[in-house]
Amino acid sequence: MSEEFKKAGLLLRTVAKILDYIIIAAVAEMVPKAGFFAGLVYLLIGDGLFEGRSLGKKLIGLRVVSADTNKPCTFRDSILRNSPLGVGYLLYRIPWIGWIFILLVSVVEFIILLGSNERKRIGDEIAKTIVIESPQAYKQDTEKNRLYSE
Repeated sequence: MSEEFKKAGLLLRTVAKILDYIIIAAVAEMVPKAGFFAGLVYLLIGDGLFEGRSLGKKLIGLRVVSADTNKPCTFRDSILRNSPLGVGYLLYRIPWIGWIFILLVSVVEFIILLGSNERKRIGDEIAKTIVIESPQAYKQDTEKNRLYSE
């Protein structure tokens, strides 16, 4: 991996994921029937948006890249890395069983991320991706928005 990439810390990753979950919950509440499935689609492909950044990662300044090529996460990579969370999200609608399952998936993912020297969770291992800090991308987006608003 190139020297210019700094692996994202646990706190930044957690905040970005919480922001993504807030977006998913808002969509699910605003559009009751289709919102659940729109949330699932966003959960699965979100990291393939905006050159490897979900909305939460974009706001925090993180990016998901391929561990082999350092190229931004594709939709395929995003679906692979988020599939454990997607299964939990699907089962969440089943009382108790789904709730316990999503809790277990989230806790196991968090513990593995916490104990990993490579700062990878199960989904990162499956998709062969890493999450890096990308403040220059955040700055570029901010500058573009400022130029368009003038």
